[in-house]
Amino acid sequence: MIKFPGWLQGNNEGPPDLDQVMRDLSRKINTLFGKAGGTPPNRPSNNQPRSSNGGDVNFPILPIIAVITLVWVATGFYIVDQGSLGVVKRFGNYVETSEPGPRWHLPYPLESADVVNMEQVRRLEVGYRSAGEGSGSKVKQPKEALMLTADENIIDLQFAVQYNLKNAKDYLFNNRSTDQAVMSAAESAIREVVGKSKLDDLLQKGLADTSERMQIILDSYKTGVNITSVSLQSAQPPEQVQEAFEDVNRANQDNQRQINEGQAYANDVIPKARGTASRLLAESAGYKLKIESEAKGNASRFDQILVQYNNAPAVTRQRIFLDAQEQILSSVSKVLVDQKAGNNMLYLPLDKLIGATGNTAAQQSQSVQSLNPQTAVVPEPSASTDRTREAFRSRDRESR
Repeated sequence: MIKFPGWLQGNNEGPPDLDQVMRDLSRKINTLFGKAGGTPPNRPSNNQPRSSNGGDVNFPILPIIAVITLVWVATGFYIVDQGSLGVVKRFGNYVETSEPGPRWHLPYPLESADVVNMEQVRRLEVGYRSAGEGSGSKVKQPKEALMLTADENIIDLQFAVQYNLKNAKDYLFNNRSTDQAVMSAAESAIREVVGKSKLDDLLQKGLADTSERMQIILDSYKTGVNITSVSLQSAQPPEQVQEAFEDVNRANQDNQRQINEGQAYANDVIPKARGTASRLLAESAGYKLKIESEAKGNASRFDQILVQYNNAPAVTRQRIFLDAQEQILSSVSKVLVDQKAGNNMLYLPLDKLIGATGNTAAQQSQSVQSLNPQTAVVPEPSASTDRTREAFRSRDRESR
C-alpha cells in the first residue's frame, strides 16, 4: 500500500521542509548503495559522516552533478570538415558561421550547430528522372518537359542543372526545399528562353545558356545557391507528332540542298560571266583605241595629201585615183582583156590561177604556223600577180 505524505493527504500540516526532503532522498540513496557495497543499512560505515540529527549518512551528490555537467558541456564540441561551414543557432536563431576545424558551442538545448558541405555538387533533373545508376534508362516527366515556343509549337526539353552552395546561412534559413527552389527557377528561366525562340532554331541550334538567368532568380530570393552548369539532354518534338516533324526536317534538308546546289552553280557561272564581260570591255577598249588611232592617222595623212595637192593638184589627183583603183581591183577576181590592137590573145583563167595560188600560200602558212608558231612567216604575193597588175596599169595609161 502506498503511503503518501501528510500534506498530500489533505492534512493541514503544510508542505514539508526542503531540508527534510533532501535528507530523505540522501538516506534512500545511501541505503541503495549500502546494499550494493555489502554494508548493512542499519549499521553505518565509519568513513561516512553522520547527519546533524544523528540519522543516516549523506551521499556525495555534487561530484555526480559535476560529472554530468562536464559530459553536458562536452556535447558542445563539434568538427567542421574541409570544404564545409558550421552554422551555430541559439534557440533556433542564427548566431555565427564557423570555419573548418574543431569548434565548440553552448550545449543543447541552448545552442546547436549544423555543418553544411559547401563544395558538394548537387544535380537536379528537369523533364526526366534517371531510373537508376548505371542503367541509362530515363523516365520522362511530360509536365516538366513540354514547353511552348514563340511560333506556337510544343517542344520536349530535358535538361540537368548542377549547383553548389555559396552562403550557408541563406541556405539554412531562407529555403524550405532547395531542390524545389532550384527547379522552379530553372523551369522559369528555360520557359522564358523557349517562349522567345522558334522551334526550328531550338532543334537546330539548341538551347542558349540560361545559367545566368537562373542565378539572378535564385539571388533575388537569397537562396544561397550557386548554379555551376546547365546541360541540355535532349530537344525534340512530342512523340505524337514526331513523324510529321521528321517529314518537315527532310523537306527542309532537301530545300537547303537545292539552295546549296544553286549557290554552287551561281559561283561557277558568275565568275565566268564576269570574266567574259571584262574581256569584252578590254576588247572594246582596244578597238576604240585602234579606231581612234586609225582616224588620227588618216586625218594626218589627209593633211599631208592636202599640202601636196596644193603644190601639184593634177599629179596628186592622178595619184589618188590610181591608188583607189589599185585598192578596188586588188579584191576583184575578174580579168579584162584589151582587144583594140586586134591581136589574137589566148584567154587564161587568171582569176582561178590567182585564187589557187592564194589558197596554196594560205595552206603553206598554216602548216608553217602549226610546226613552229613563233617563226611563222606570212608569204609574199607571187611575182605573176605583180606582173599582171603592172600590165593593167600600163594598158590603162596607153588608153588615156
